[in-house]
Amino acid sequence: MDFVEPILSIASQIYTLVETVKANKKRCHRVSDRVKALVDLVKSIKQRQGVQASADVEKTLKELSITLKSAQQTIKKYASANWVERILNSSSHGDEFNSVNERLNDAFQVLSVALQLEHGNGLYKVFELAYREKEDEEDGRKDDEELKTLLQEYMKDQQEKMEAMRREFESVRINVEKMVEMMNKPRATRVDIRMIKPDELKYGLPKKPFMETSTSEVYKGQYCGFTVAIKRYKNPVTTSPREVRSVFNKEVETMRRFESPNILRMFGICVQDEEGPNPEFLIIMEYCEKGSLRQVLDSDSKLSWTKKARMCLEAAQGLYRLHQTEEKCKVHGCINSSKFLVAEGYRVKLGGFELAKTETSLRKQAKEKEARSLYYSSPQSLNNINYPYSKACEIYSFGIVLWEVATRKRPFEDCSYKEIYEKVCKEKFQEPLPEDCPEPLGHLISACRAYDGFKRPSAGVLVDKLCSVVAQLEEQ
Repeated sequence: MDFVEPILSIASQIYTLVETVKANKKRCHRVSDRVKALVDLVKSIKQRQGVQASADVEKTLKELSITLKSAQQTIKKYASANWVERILNSSSHGDEFNSVNERLNDAFQVLSVALQLEHGNGLYKVFELAYREKEDEEDGRKDDEELKTLLQEYMKDQQEKMEAMRREFESVRINVEKMVEMMNKPRATRVDIRMIKPDELKYGLPKKPFMETSTSEVYKGQYCGFTVAIKRYKNPVTTSPREVRSVFNKEVETMRRFESPNILRMFGICVQDEEGPNPEFLIIMEYCEKGSLRQVLDSDSKLSWTKKARMCLEAAQGLYRLHQTEEKCKVHGCINSSKFLVAEGYRVKLGGFELAKTETSLRKQAKEKEARSLYYSSPQSLNNINYPYSKACEIYSFGIVLWEVATRKRPFEDCSYKEIYEKVCKEKFQEPLPEDCPEPLGHLISACRAYDGFKRPSAGVLVDKLCSVVAQLEEQ
């Protein structure tokens, strides 16, 4: 097992680095403790004389070294001299620890099975879900309180500097206030997905939809202190509130598995005039002020390579969370740039699949397949319409979305189905990336679009490597 020594080496570097962090000390030390627990498992596996490790263990050890490099980059961010500036310029404070901890937990699950650890084992407690979530929430609360104080002290120090630095200070002040406000906001994931009463919703006046389709209107409103999008169905297929409630209640448990900052939050459904002859059905979801990712890419907004890489990472984190659900081979099924939504601060969230069964019960059936989905179809799907859709197929589609972020162009524009088939399946063609695209980011985008599905990275590896790319670009 050639991966063991690199794992031990990176782990040792993490132990040293974590002692120098200046912010998020609790979170960083917690990551270090979990790395130590994993290293104990790795050493146990290494000491098994004459026992050949399984393919799953080999794969996990290989990916673990990548995860540890990502963890090292994350911790390094808070040990660097310019840690304050890097936090203020980041739109995802603290979320990177969620990604690292999920990957460490995944590795533990595989390695613990390989060693046949009992649940009572001391190492098991470190990764036990309820215990881990409680630790992470407490660490985050303490780190955020300390960080608020540090940020306020930093702001005061800036005020005392020369008048020539006043403009720079003003920018820092605004960013600090946004950061503190963000940390003080309630978290949407703490609100249950449920049936919502009509009087719990508040609309902007006058009531005008900001988006309209043939079957629905979408309004901006307020619910439980959150800005939400309220989708109202014009002519629902069913008029039975009982039937809709039944479908919704079955789907809620599935939706709870998708809790993530990078997956569009669903709050629930609402039935108005339930006892009347024409009840109205509403679906309440998180509001993303900038619209779809495709709309942002088509706009005049300025996107640096650092911001583009961060958007790619957040999109990948949403896809990873979906792929890691308990259900076997859970996939989205229709990945494209319009399925990702962009919130304030250019936060990217995966949408387009939440409460799908509930919506289907209300909406008239759409056409079987949109033509644009061909742009995102893997070579295997284009070659064989009956090819089983898989995570590897979805990674190819996601690679096209990443290419869109890098270029801001539309894929295979003005190409017919025949031309797309010839380019992708016969020529194994990949649309080119911009010359100034950072090399590590370009390699990942090309890897996702590999002709051979086996050569495409998993969503987890993609998240790890994109974390490193973002960290490198932030250092420049």
